[in-house]
Amino acid sequence: MYDVIIVGGGPIGINCAFEARKRGLSYLVLEKGPIAASIYRYPVHMRFFSTPELLELQGIPMTVAGEKPSRTEVLTYYRRLVLDFQLAYHTYEPVLDVEGEKGRFWVRTSRALYEAARVVLAIGAFARPRMLEVPGEDLPHVHHYYTEAHPYAGCDVLVVGGKNSAVEAALDLYRHGARVTMAVRSPDFRESVKYWLLPDIRNRIAQGQIRAFFSTVVEAIEAEQVRLRTPEGSVTVRADFVLALTGHEPDYAFLERVGVRIQDDPYRTPVYDPETLETNRPGLYLAGVVLGGLRTNQWFIENSRVHAVQIMEHIARSLAPPSPAP
Repeated sequence: MYDVIIVGGGPIGINCAFEARKRGLSYLVLEKGPIAASIYRYPVHMRFFSTPELLELQGIPMTVAGEKPSRTEVLTYYRRLVLDFQLAYHTYEPVLDVEGEKGRFWVRTSRALYEAARVVLAIGAFARPRMLEVPGEDLPHVHHYYTEAHPYAGCDVLVVGGKNSAVEAALDLYRHGARVTMAVRSPDFRESVKYWLLPDIRNRIAQGQIRAFFSTVVEAIEAEQVRLRTPEGSVTVRADFVLALTGHEPDYAFLERVGVRIQDDPYRTPVYDPETLETNRPGLYLAGVVLGGLRTNQWFIENSRVHAVQIMEHIARSLAPPSPAP
């Protein structure tokens, strides 16, 4: 019987483990992939926008070679936190369901059934790609995640999207020998694109090294080409591969399965108490980026580290034995 089970082992799940241990709570972290799985899925050569101190947990310094940490450096940091501090952390153990009620939950995983008084969902918002919902999206040369450029060298690649992930992938692909076309829904790149990427991508487009269509959506994907709807009409472009880097969303199917109510708003925001982060299901909490629903740019590591403190303080108080009568 655990005091709390933490579902999701990213930075916020790790911070929840630290805060639970500081308060003497028995805990277990259940991660469906490797340590910090969401960061592991980032492009191999990605560099973070945040500085190291904004990604650090528990005042433990992150050592990096430059001003901005790389994916490898960040993964090393979180991996060392889990291993060196011997956190109770299970990898490759996806949670299938949360049954029972406050005080006695049953957390069912691919391996076992655990009992816990409280449950925290720190599942992030990158479990599911936002689909284009167009014919041909299920073809084998269409991908919603980008890892590295090498497999695409010498190929025609269509990158769909105009945010950081799409811009970074397009530049990386171009510099590794791919012929890159971009399809961007908005009239221009988003202001949130990293400041060092914007002049680079604009210069590549201006010089004809990367082809770009703005105010454009994908109409259909075929084996070797893609039909685009542009302001000038329908255009067909060649594509050996399509990278639909249009963002991600929380695992709503899982949230609804475990009883978390979703608000009827444009962002499909989960229902929770802003003070305690407890959901409409008593004893079940949310932490991290999942709180924003489709607004995946609302919560980051740096501004959601405090969620672990809020939640574990509330759990510790609720589980504390009553004071003896005077």
